[in-house]
Amino acid sequence: MPWATLPRATLQWTVNSMMASLTDLHFLLHDVLDYEGHYAKLDLSDVPDRPLLDAIIEEAARFCEGELAPINRVGDEQGCTLKDGEVTTPAGFKEAYAKYIEGGWAGLSGDVAYGGQGLPDSVSLMVQDLMSCANMAWTMYMGLSHGVVEALEHHGSETQKQQFLPKLLTGEWTGTMCLTESHAGSDVGLLRTKAEPLADGAHAITGTKIFISAGDHDLAENILHLVLARVVDAPSGTKGISMFVVPKFDLDGSRNGVVCGTVEEKMGIHGNATCTLHFESARGYLVGEQGHGMPNMFTMMNAARLVVGLQAISQAHTGLQLSLEYAHERQQMRSLTGPKAPDQPADPIIVHPDIRRLLLTQRAIVDGGRMLIFYGGQIADQATHLDGQAQADAQQLIDFLTPVIKGFLTELGFESVNHAMQVFGGHGYISETGVEQTVRDARITTIYEGTTGIQGLDLLGRKILQTQGAGLLLFLAQIDELARELNEDAQLAGLGKELARCSAEWGALAKDLGGKALENLDELGAAAVDFLFYSGYLTLAFCWGRIAQTAARQLAGKRPDEKFDADFLEGKLAAAQFYFARILPRAVAHKMAIEAGADTLMNPSARALGPW
Repeated sequence: MPWATLPRATLQWTVNSMMASLTDLHFLLHDVLDYEGHYAKLDLSDVPDRPLLDAIIEEAARFCEGELAPINRVGDEQGCTLKDGEVTTPAGFKEAYAKYIEGGWAGLSGDVAYGGQGLPDSVSLMVQDLMSCANMAWTMYMGLSHGVVEALEHHGSETQKQQFLPKLLTGEWTGTMCLTESHAGSDVGLLRTKAEPLADGAHAITGTKIFISAGDHDLAENILHLVLARVVDAPSGTKGISMFVVPKFDLDGSRNGVVCGTVEEKMGIHGNATCTLHFESARGYLVGEQGHGMPNMFTMMNAARLVVGLQAISQAHTGLQLSLEYAHERQQMRSLTGPKAPDQPADPIIVHPDIRRLLLTQRAIVDGGRMLIFYGGQIADQATHLDGQAQADAQQLIDFLTPVIKGFLTELGFESVNHAMQVFGGHGYISETGVEQTVRDARITTIYEGTTGIQGLDLLGRKILQTQGAGLLLFLAQIDELARELNEDAQLAGLGKELARCSAEWGALAKDLGGKALENLDELGAAAVDFLFYSGYLTLAFCWGRIAQTAARQLAGKRPDEKFDADFLEGKLAAAQFYFARILPRAVAHKMAIEAGADTLMNPSARALGPW
């Protein structure tokens, strides 16, 4: 049946069935990253084994296929509505959330002392991967709650933990993160929301926050807002900011002074309520010490940035599966080297070199990006569950990788879904095929939780220059070790040689930029995004090197217990070779842009943008 004539229900089921690509996920988690062995090395009271992980993943896939994927388009078409100060989510969202609670998904990685199941955070990451592939807008409601749990576990008082965590970990309550104000944007130090102390120790929070994802909805009984505000007479700038938990319904059950003013009309993620929230002397409770709001909030923001990278790759994954199936089905023109389907009026478009370029680029982004996210999940686990120098090193490494995961993977994820649309041609631009929704939904990931420019400055300024490159040096050591291992295999020696060259070049480039920034900080700003992309392409080279190494070992019979067939493993090797040959060279252009210096942007005599 031609795609143009497929009914929407059929297309939705096509997305649905392709979403749960469990073979790729099992290969990555068990074979490339050995998550079972990873957990065995952590200080855990109950170590998750492979059967448990598989059961969680497969049950999550069934939940996604049965509950989330069927309402993905519904959420996009209906959006959220605001009436009489209350937000209603699209049809089916509330029912799916009730089944989510019933299944016990909310508390997977929560502290057992407060009703959680005590699994490492990376287990929740696996579940969010599948759920975001099925329905990104719906998944954002529960994803934000996870960040609130982390912030309260790290910085809340024991009383606050007892008050708030049990309900969050059952999913009966959800959470949000309230930073942005219309006049401030990413410059959070300019915020005007104020907190006035009350006689009973609480604070009256007054101000307006915008762009608050999941800011109001009808899914849960209550919503806990983590709000940044300035206590009266606190200093200006970020040092005067504190963090408060502000419930929609206060602890006594009464309606608190927080009101949804608008639900934003957006490009994508229509099923998630992005709200303007007005706090009108709302009762809030100080979390942590006064004036420590920004570092406390970063506990939540850093976890959220990993999830945003995951969201981008999840949309890229869905786009890849859609366009791959379409490329096999769609017949158009003949192969340049002669008919490949002589019994048909035309060949399937997958035989054409440029279609293969588009599909292989998507594959390189999706598999490599997924690898980076779950590798980051392991490092984050180590930073939480190890101690001493091992814990300190893991923290340095995840701090370094976070802006790469958030900034670089979101840009590549958006590139990938656009390639998916290109495979469809005109059929991709219309709604029926479903691919254009992935483009619109993925676009936000490059913006929220800090734009790409913010991530570039964070990587180069805070995570390299301020730490003398501590995290980069740790990562380069891992790249060098992998390069040595690859060089021992004749089939992979070319990849090893290239990794070793990249490692040396990366360290030298960072050192050179550090010297230039000492003389002129505009050099840092001018180089930041290009350095982020350069770092990202080299990081994905490391990921593809590990994928190729695993596939080659299994093909050589060194892992005879595995069940992946030769076609699957050879496909991974081919994708790795494609990445090194056709994607990694992009880093050269970014290096050249960095070396061009700040004058090409900042020289006052350059009038390309007019006087300034």
